[in-house]
Amino acid sequence: MSAVLLAVLTGCAAPSGSGGGTGERGRVGSVAAPADDPVRPFAAPGEDPEPEKCEDGSDPAESLKPSGEAGEAVERIQDRGRLVVGVDQNSFLWGYRDPTTGKLGGFDIDLAKEIGKDILGTDPDITFKTIPTDQRIRALEKGDVDMVVRTMTISCERIEEVAFSTAYFEAGQQMLVPKDHARVKGFDKSLEGRRLCYASGSTAETLMKEDDYQQLGARTLRVPNQLDCLVRMQLGEADAIVTDSALGAGQAAQDPSVRLIGEPVTVEPYGVAMNLEDEDLVRRVNKVLDDYRKGGAGSKWRAAYDEWLADDMKGTGEGGAPKPPEPKYRD
Repeated sequence: MSAVLLAVLTGCAAPSGSGGGTGERGRVGSVAAPADDPVRPFAAPGEDPEPEKCEDGSDPAESLKPSGEAGEAVERIQDRGRLVVGVDQNSFLWGYRDPTTGKLGGFDIDLAKEIGKDILGTDPDITFKTIPTDQRIRALEKGDVDMVVRTMTISCERIEEVAFSTAYFEAGQQMLVPKDHARVKGFDKSLEGRRLCYASGSTAETLMKEDDYQQLGARTLRVPNQLDCLVRMQLGEADAIVTDSALGAGQAAQDPSVRLIGEPVTVEPYGVAMNLEDEDLVRRVNKVLDDYRKGGAGSKWRAAYDEWLADDMKGTGEGGAPKPPEPKYRD
């Protein structure tokens, strides 16, 4: 099966126009940073990244202490008898639709099922609602979904709009290029004039608005979903992709003609996102995550890692062994 065909079968819409198009599916041009962008300590090209700190010095990855109590949000889900989760169907290994079975699978999907079991019991009724990257926050604000489990980075900007669980994985922004004849060598002068693709509403977009990265002179191509970038590069419409290292590893596993280069230039903790008003649901999800991490090599987290990620990602613990991030709490 060709890489392009696989990308389409896993749910990616076909790209419209050429790399120079400006339609809804993609935009090419230089990036201008809005004046009200939050301060985020991205590493300058060539420097080691540090975890983000908010303007008041707080850590955005701090969440609410876990609790098994059922408040208004949890009871709403239980009374309905169904959990509605926003997910991706395009991110291989994380949340993707298997073209042979039509079913969703991946690390994020396993976690969502575990949350469903805790709230609704064995064999829970879960509606997986696929949403693009730039619609995740809106879906929560409108109440279209109870939560989003979709490789969503916890950030100072986002915690003003949605609530997050503790981190369940850690990645960082990295670059994906063709294995052969790559024109881009990294976050350096090789980017000048090249077409760089990223998803709208992603932390890759925020990164590329930073002065140090704008000065590298890339032409930018913005699309709704990460996998759209892979299709663009397969069609020769993009020279490189900026994406989370975790998503990039999935794309490299999906298409052996591409590879990740360099080291991550950010620290990106993934969290389960919920509506700001649903504090009891945040605490309930944190309880699930505490249980999910327990047991070290025998934990449910490790089992999901081994099933979906072990063959394609480096471990995050000592000696390369996989290890979930330590939970952080603010209360």
